[in-house]
Amino acid sequence: MSELSFSPLDRYFAEFLAGRSGLAGAAKERFQELVARVSGALADGHSCLPVSEAEERFLSANPLVSDAGRTPLILNNHRLYLHRYFHYETRLAGQIRQMAAITLALKMDEALVNAYFNDAGPSIDWQKEAAKVALHRALTIICGGPGTGKTTTVVKILALLLQAGEGQRQPAMALAAPTGKAAMRLSEAISKNLNHLQLPDKVRNALPTSAGTLHRLLGVRRGSPQFRHNRDNPLGWDVVVVDEASMVDLAMMSKLVDAIKPGARLILLGDKDQLASVESGAVLGDFIRSLPENTVELQKTYRFEAGIKRLAEAINGADSATAWGLLKDSQTTNISLVNEGLIGFISEHYARFMAAANRPRPVNFQEIFALFNSFRVLCALHYGSRGVEPINRQVELALSRRGFPCRPDTWYPGRPVLITRNDYGLDLYNGDIGICLPDREKGELLVFFEGAGGRMRSYPPSRLPGCETVFAMTIHKSQGSEFDEVVVVLPEEDNRILSRELVYTAVTRAKKAVRLVAEKEILRLALSRNIERASGLADLLLE
Repeated sequence: MSELSFSPLDRYFAEFLAGRSGLAGAAKERFQELVARVSGALADGHSCLPVSEAEERFLSANPLVSDAGRTPLILNNHRLYLHRYFHYETRLAGQIRQMAAITLALKMDEALVNAYFNDAGPSIDWQKEAAKVALHRALTIICGGPGTGKTTTVVKILALLLQAGEGQRQPAMALAAPTGKAAMRLSEAISKNLNHLQLPDKVRNALPTSAGTLHRLLGVRRGSPQFRHNRDNPLGWDVVVVDEASMVDLAMMSKLVDAIKPGARLILLGDKDQLASVESGAVLGDFIRSLPENTVELQKTYRFEAGIKRLAEAINGADSATAWGLLKDSQTTNISLVNEGLIGFISEHYARFMAAANRPRPVNFQEIFALFNSFRVLCALHYGSRGVEPINRQVELALSRRGFPCRPDTWYPGRPVLITRNDYGLDLYNGDIGICLPDREKGELLVFFEGAGGRMRSYPPSRLPGCETVFAMTIHKSQGSEFDEVVVVLPEEDNRILSRELVYTAVTRAKKAVRLVAEKEILRLALSRNIERASGLADLLLE
């Protein structure tokens, strides 16, 4: 585990519990430090804090600590938990173990299955293998990198499930993702795949094409961390598909599984090599390691640019020499280094977008969003000379010198903003991206958000929850998105946030081109470390 820094919340919480521990002197200070460490571990994405035998003996005598009771702290299997996260982990493990063991009787014509999947020749058709698992198991995990056909596979699975129930009630199906952007991408991918499949009209019309966020699926309750749907009020869906499952944290996955009704199917799609969730846990990775019978990894890549594919493979293999060589190779035009004239390079790309956003009315919303989504700057850090904040300000200044009305901290046509705080009433969530544009009637500046199928919804800037300008965004915030071209900006000095998963996630947001801003040694250091999160979930699943 990385060295932990304590926030004011960590310290106050530790002081609060230490004051009620009955300890004094050095023992109280030792207890307080352990509490601060477990609180700080959550902020670093861990669900628990591994402890030594000596620390176990010290903690086990404390009345605020038990092995599974109703105490604030839980000490279990050499790990110290806050009570809530121990509950999430043990409950999720028990439910998933049970779901993973369920096989579902299904009459399926083998010829129909074969008709949906091409003959792979002597090699294994992993998409077909994934379908076989999904047709007969309550839990299916389909993992694979970009372009391996996860969405194509799930569309075929859903079609097969609908056709398997001829003469019976067709299964009700729901599509979901952790963020609004990921849900929109899933909707678009499903619709695109439907256009390429020969399906009976009855099946085509029954297939879901609109995905929502997990928050919307489970039903938000204002002012409460709980949802409307839970074990006592389960979801009505027979099949639930969740894309970008690597982004789902421990608490959300526990609440999702809790709400799945008995006998329903849960299909999780994700890339195991991407960053884990921002919040605690690495749930998808734990599932994949512990549930091989329910997991299929798609291994053949389709529709993914060859140069980016080679770069992503080098990153995953921690082969910084090969990665650097690919970036330096003048023959590989779609991946390269950009270490000079960065702001000019960025502002030149955004100039076409800004020109479209500042044309006289009528506003072409689809064109403007398409231009903006074709290019993005992804930074490892929020602050620092190569962070999101200074780059956004420098890009605004560079665009203003090109004649566009870009003034920092003001609303202007073309200002892109990232929502940083959930607002359930407005149906806006952390990570959603909008663009400030004049409306078609009065020319009033509103912030428009794109939905599935190009549908737009808008809000006055004054009504938005917390937001920030987003010509550049953090790599973490880019999860669930994809762009034609990305500029990946790493810091000038080493930072503990740098990892193989971070760089891989950034690079694989691009469909056509990747530009990297980095020094050779910083890239080497980033690829030399991978994220390891303390968790007891995998062990619990293997029990």
